[in-house]
Amino acid sequence: MPETVTQTSSVGAAAAAVPTEVIERAAEAELLEAALLSGAHVLLEGPPGTGKSTLLRRVATGRRIPFVMVEGNAELTPSRLIGHFDPALVLSKGYVPEIFEDGPLLEALRSGGLLYVEELNRIPEETLNVLLTAMSELEITVPRLGRVAAAPGFALVAAMNPFDAVGTARVSGALYDRTCRISMDYQSAQAEQAIVGLRTSDLDPAWRARVVELVRSTRDHDDIRFGSSVRGAIDVARLSVELGRLRGTTTDDWHVGLAAAKASLSGRIRLQDGCDRSPEQVVTELYVAVFGAEPSADSPDPSDPGSAEGSPGEP
Repeated sequence: MPETVTQTSSVGAAAAAVPTEVIERAAEAELLEAALLSGAHVLLEGPPGTGKSTLLRRVATGRRIPFVMVEGNAELTPSRLIGHFDPALVLSKGYVPEIFEDGPLLEALRSGGLLYVEELNRIPEETLNVLLTAMSELEITVPRLGRVAAAPGFALVAAMNPFDAVGTARVSGALYDRTCRISMDYQSAQAEQAIVGLRTSDLDPAWRARVVELVRSTRDHDDIRFGSSVRGAIDVARLSVELGRLRGTTTDDWHVGLAAAKASLSGRIRLQDGCDRSPEQVVTELYVAVFGAEPSADSPDPSDPGSAEGSPGEP
């Protein structure tokens, strides 16, 4: 079954709905709030890790209506989206409305809630057609159950990655015709540094900035088709800390940082077709470009507090 989450928001204003952790998204938050207040359906489109889900969750807290989330994937069939009759009870009671188990779409329709569909362009076309009907008619007809009309307040917000991302399919113009599209690209370097800082506040800001620089460099490398989101920077930072502790050193250790970068980023990037290098090799190249070449054996150890002062007996 698809993952669904239902919550009811309790904050009354859009400004209160977007706290500081939704960084550099004030314009998108304003557009989203305006679209929902106007009764429009909304499509949030952008690469992974650009804050689509976070933005909606924050804005949704400012609306006093139920919030139903469903994860889009190839297994989200129409029956899982709409709901179904309990097979065991059908045998004894027949097809009566009381034994119908609502799926996330009917739950949002009946309650006048906000239906949020993640990864829209990963779901089957027949499931998309059900959503199109609900968006256009504000009702659907379910076999043996009948017509289910939307209560006031119902709206659909969908999030999707750009077409050509791994596992995605092209969305029809019919869906774009029924939605207001809000494009969300990667934030600025300063914003991504702030995002990483929220989760690694005890680390050196200058070192964090270089980690963000490393991750951002994966997005415009000639051999990389799709780069990493800011989640990669968060993992590089966190993994460097823990790996440094295990090795008895710090995040300044060149080898610790490289190992953390390869583990955190090699699975997040997608290389161009025909690239004859491994993801780890490309990540190593980028790491060297940002953090410098591997230090020689006689180079001072940056994790040793006395290394910069020279050896005993030296002037």
